[in-house]
Amino acid sequence: MARFAVTTFGCQMNKHDSERLEEVLSGAGGELVASVDEADLVVLNTCSVRDKAEQKIRSEVGRLSVLKRRRPELVLVVAGCMARQHGAGIIRTMPDVDLVIGPDNIAELPELLAEIQLGGPPLVRTEFDLEAPTFLTALTVASRKPTAFVTTMKGCDERCTYCVVPQTRGPERYRPSDEVIAEIQQLVAAHVREVTLLGQTVNRYRDPAGKLGRAPDAATDDPDESEFAALLRAIAEQVPQLRRLRYESPHPRHLTKALISAHCELPQLPRHLHLPVQSGSDRVLKRMIRRHTRAEYLERVSQVCARLPDVTISTDIIVGFPGETEADFLQTLSLVEQVPHVGVFGFKYSPRPGTAALRLGDEVDETTKSDRLQRLFEVSEASMARHLSALVATQQQVLVEGPSKSRAENLSGRSERNEIVHIVGATHLDIVGEVVEVEIVEAYKHSLLGKLTDSERRRARTKQDGSGRQHLPVVSGVKGAAPPLFGSD
Repeated sequence: MARFAVTTFGCQMNKHDSERLEEVLSGAGGELVASVDEADLVVLNTCSVRDKAEQKIRSEVGRLSVLKRRRPELVLVVAGCMARQHGAGIIRTMPDVDLVIGPDNIAELPELLAEIQLGGPPLVRTEFDLEAPTFLTALTVASRKPTAFVTTMKGCDERCTYCVVPQTRGPERYRPSDEVIAEIQQLVAAHVREVTLLGQTVNRYRDPAGKLGRAPDAATDDPDESEFAALLRAIAEQVPQLRRLRYESPHPRHLTKALISAHCELPQLPRHLHLPVQSGSDRVLKRMIRRHTRAEYLERVSQVCARLPDVTISTDIIVGFPGETEADFLQTLSLVEQVPHVGVFGFKYSPRPGTAALRLGDEVDETTKSDRLQRLFEVSEASMARHLSALVATQQQVLVEGPSKSRAENLSGRSERNEIVHIVGATHLDIVGEVVEVEIVEAYKHSLLGKLTDSERRRARTKQDGSGRQHLPVVSGVKGAAPPLFGSD
């Protein structure tokens, strides 16, 4: 098996799929390399949710085609949602691609590559595993970090008019709860401390093995009730060493009483909820076939906030959906201000092949879309700035994930409520994967800067020393010397 590189486009599910690709290729004897320039095999794990993502991928294929003309032995694979969406059309329009493989066919990758390496023609394999769904793990890849993704389901039975996911991922197929729990147990044994459960509509989960009992507070007469709250409780009970348990992406309809109770009662669930709304206008929501109203969304959020006053809420919003008027957009802005959300992932509507929204007409022009997106971000950024500023001088529990991407001399992690926190003066301490107490000293645009509290620093140094002795501070002999920045050693 050759040296390989994997480039990922798109959502968290795609990131997890890329880990599965790495696991499968490494298991077949491949060697992961950091750069496509070093690779004999390049896998592009693609997204098809928006046209902009597809254009980036086509541009990357063009760049790799130049490389392939210099190195004809280079094998180029297009995987993921775009592969499923366009299939053989990718080979026709991008003839330098050797293999097109869908999300459900990752396990077949080594076998398909062997056919190509024997001189076979380009191959397309994009079948759904409807009769016998498989859920591959990526334990070796995931255990390199203190956080990991675990798949609970794939596919989607919703029919939002803008979305290609039912076409690219297929209908809903659920993973048995004992498989989910077993994978989490293995990850925790390998020092993973936070797991994010993944699913296109993750909180609609139902156990195909029928092993989960009904969760407390589950309403027997609520058609939106699922077994997701019961799954969360089973994980918390059977994997008590797990520090944090997150999930994405939920649907507002399935934020039920039982799930809200789980958030209140399970310490592993952080004080954060990502709840996509897409629009604040009932007229637009109806055209999207979102199957919830503005009032229902606000009611579910208010129930959460009433029981968890310090919870943070983030959301997804599409602007410029066909037929969206200025009045519709103003309703979206007012909803963002009313909650208020501390994180908004906003996107301009992008027409996608095969979706029902193409038949709606009333296309909003690009200039108006861009203007509305900018106005949305102005409101959401102001809300986030207020939220982050209010956290200065507070103490937060932060799961340390590793070196900061922006400044290597800092560590970085996330608080209980999902704020990104950069920790200064702690890279010499062995705290990656630990939940530590951090004093917030400054608010940035999208993150926070903090330092370990004195008690946390002493605990970390005592643990690292291994002797149980506390380290004494070094006193400078220079008269008037300034104290170390943020209490650094």
